[in-house]
Amino acid sequence: MAVHIHASAVVDPGAKLGADVRIGAFSLIGPEVEIGDGTIVGPHCSIHGPTRIGRGNHIHGHAAIGGEAQDKKFAGERTELVIGDRNTIREFVTINRGTGDGSGITRIGDDNWFLAYTHVAHDCVVGNNCVFSNNATLAGHVTVGDHVILSGFVGIHQFCRIGAHAFVGMGAFVNGDVPPFVMVAQDGYGRPRGINAEGLRRRGFDSARTSAIKRAYRALYVSGDSLADARARLAEMAQDSEDVQEFLAFIESGDRPLLR
Repeated sequence: MAVHIHASAVVDPGAKLGADVRIGAFSLIGPEVEIGDGTIVGPHCSIHGPTRIGRGNHIHGHAAIGGEAQDKKFAGERTELVIGDRNTIREFVTINRGTGDGSGITRIGDDNWFLAYTHVAHDCVVGNNCVFSNNATLAGHVTVGDHVILSGFVGIHQFCRIGAHAFVGMGAFVNGDVPPFVMVAQDGYGRPRGINAEGLRRRGFDSARTSAIKRAYRALYVSGDSLADARARLAEMAQDSEDVQEFLAFIESGDRPLLR
């Protein structure tokens, strides 16, 4: 199928556009940009390379994709942005490429929703099926697992990790790692407030799995045990639950302090 480019759009000859790509009015597509089949780019967008965008994405007006890192150490080195398939990127979203001091690549998975004014900084990795509500912001080098929800005005500190199925409530500032399944609410800086039970229910977790995750949460956050003692208890629980294994593996693999 043909490519549809508005007469006012500017597309660099070095860009590669797949079948049925649509480029809106006054948008700029730079060199070394690849856009997959069926992706829609709305009006007044800018996409800078090296950037690879997959199939079936919808990028709405005024989004700025693939820009240079907002990092004083960035010195123009070649870095990339890779975006998967079927993502919805709403108005005024900004997603930056990586840095030479980091991984060199910012990565976005599939089927994510980035609502208006959200920001993904350099060297971040975002999984699949996530929702970033309006004005949610990732600093550099953040890793976000699958099925994560960030509510409006959430801020995630650099190098933090957000585990799969976590939920971060509106306005929370997160400065430590959030384990999988955990719900965080605002209290100055965000603090754990139980597990994301409703989100797990919607994704088909049965009562046995949810109960095991609750017990793991209590061992880590409610028991009053030291982190070392809590990890020992979790190791016992993990023998009977793959979800607790994931919970424990996340805790043991982090570089930043755990949000606790």
